[in-house]
Amino acid sequence: MPRPSGPARLSLLYAVVFTEIGIAMPFMPLWLDALGLDAGVIGLLLALPIATRIAATAPLMSLLDRGLGPRSLILCGSLALSLTYALMPAAAGIAWPCLAVLIVLNAVAGAPLVPCIDYLTLAAVRLDARLAYARIRMAGSVAFLLANLAGGFLLSALGGRLAVPLLLTGLALGAALVAWRSRAVAALPQAGEGAARPRLPSRLWLCIGAAAAIQASHGAIYGFGSIYWTSRGIPAGWVGALWATGVLAEIVLFASVPVLPPAWRSPVRLLAVGATAAILRAVGMALLGDRLAALVPLQSLHGLTFGATQLGAMAAVSAYAPDGARGRAQGTLSAVNAGVSVVATLVSGLAYRAGGPLAFLMMAPLAAAGLGLALVSRRTPGMPSDTDRQP
Repeated sequence: MPRPSGPARLSLLYAVVFTEIGIAMPFMPLWLDALGLDAGVIGLLLALPIATRIAATAPLMSLLDRGLGPRSLILCGSLALSLTYALMPAAAGIAWPCLAVLIVLNAVAGAPLVPCIDYLTLAAVRLDARLAYARIRMAGSVAFLLANLAGGFLLSALGGRLAVPLLLTGLALGAALVAWRSRAVAALPQAGEGAARPRLPSRLWLCIGAAAAIQASHGAIYGFGSIYWTSRGIPAGWVGALWATGVLAEIVLFASVPVLPPAWRSPVRLLAVGATAAILRAVGMALLGDRLAALVPLQSLHGLTFGATQLGAMAAVSAYAPDGARGRAQGTLSAVNAGVSVVATLVSGLAYRAGGPLAFLMMAPLAAAGLGLALVSRRTPGMPSDTDRQP
């Protein structure tokens, strides 16, 4: 049996990829706003990469079930990311539709990066019971946190309309270098030529739907949280710190969840916790999202809204995805996440233009739908034990 890549190697891959994400997620919306674009156009440009991942992620990830190496996808994707980021300032100077084309290409390049590392990590965990997905994945959250903290102050110091895309260009090149040097990442068992493609079980589809709905409920805060806070006089440095608060809570969860009883690490329970926290956060952001004192505890809920949901989704993929379809399951999870999120992001753009913080409140029903799907999955016939194959 091939030896999986070690946890240190996987942690490094998470770290380099999430450093770039830690700059792009909170500060790309601010860069788009600095271009003077309408809120509806910003919502469209933020929804485009999500929509692109609907079409791109599952087919790209299914290549892993046919023998393509995850490292090759990570390397090529990072190089393409660097090129598209570098061209964005010039495209923005021409017209926003030109920028939209580059954003789509950028999304195709980035679509398989995190799913590829998740795929490798879950394989390693299945083959070595001493490993825990949460502990390895935590490296990405730490990198995201540091990027949030450094990014806010660095971009405040640099200023200008070139800082965000050029910084992202350099970070993507750094990720490509790490992927290129990661030759020790082991190949994983592959399906034989002409092997049947097993179907994904219904219980996995329900968990995927639940996770997608909960993660999509972040659409308003991901797209317009930074813009809303700065419009209420919160400095850019504090914007980075607020994002960092959420990720710090996520890190605490990832560090502590492996020691919880197995019943608390089941897909249903993790997804239900994430959904409940997401409902509370959506309502809180609508009512108190302009008050710094309230934003700190609201952002702390991110540890559950994102972290518990992510762990629940990975637990479902690890436990319920059949051999020979794990790459497809990982890609399907990302694609369905993107499908629901693109609608949430488009709606949040229109709602933010019409009613400001109303956009945050409109995310609560999505989280509630995720809670319902998670609870239904528990009653699905043939459901394995909650303790079965915990990641």
